[in-house]
Amino acid sequence: MSVPFYVSPEQIIKDKADYARKGIARGRSVVVLQYAGGILFVAENPSRALHKISEIYDRIAFAAVGKYNEFENLRVAGVRLADMRGFAYDRSDVTGRSLANAYAQTLGTIFTETPKPYEVEIVVAELGDSPAEDQIYRLTFDGSVSDEHGYVAMGGSAERLSTGLAEDWHDGLDLAAAVSLAVSHLARDTGEEGRQLQPAQLEAAVLERSRPLRKFRRLGVEELTSLLQP
Repeated sequence: MSVPFYVSPEQIIKDKADYARKGIARGRSVVVLQYAGGILFVAENPSRALHKISEIYDRIAFAAVGKYNEFENLRVAGVRLADMRGFAYDRSDVTGRSLANAYAQTLGTIFTETPKPYEVEIVVAELGDSPAEDQIYRLTFDGSVSDEHGYVAMGGSAERLSTGLAEDWHDGLDLAAAVSLAVSHLARDTGEEGRQLQPAQLEAAVLERSRPLRKFRRLGVEELTSLLQP
């Protein structure tokens, strides 16, 4: 009688995690950081239609790396959840923490109960009335969630980017300084010396404290060009 094929649960989880990490590492990184006027999102993304950065609700935005179709499913689900909660209760009841918890449960279930995990990392950021009240949550492919402060880097070069941002980021950056900082570190994503990113290669947006109800605003090529002027 043949012996049934057996793989330990530990090996299955390890294989899934390795598979997801390799998929994420193939994509370009995203940087999210706080500045004096709000929260900035910058990604290397020449596409004008396939966004890595999007609005979820009034004060909440979403950024992702990995497989587009998978994180787009998560984004759409987040928008629907936020709209239903805001309509059924109150707009103030839609929070970044509740969305991060919902995403964590979804990603955790997919990771443990399906053969193929999602190859994504996402950030959910909520703008507060002051920098101290800003919330930035990073979620990984297995549903793990962490509360970040100041800056977050995601993608294949996240560790190297985080090390660089830890040295250069500080409280009170203006928008131009924050954009320059994010772009300079993203340009080193591949490890190529002297590599430069042009505004047309970037996708950028802000959650801006000075705006009225809806805080999300995209930064166009012309504005990025102006902000990146020396």
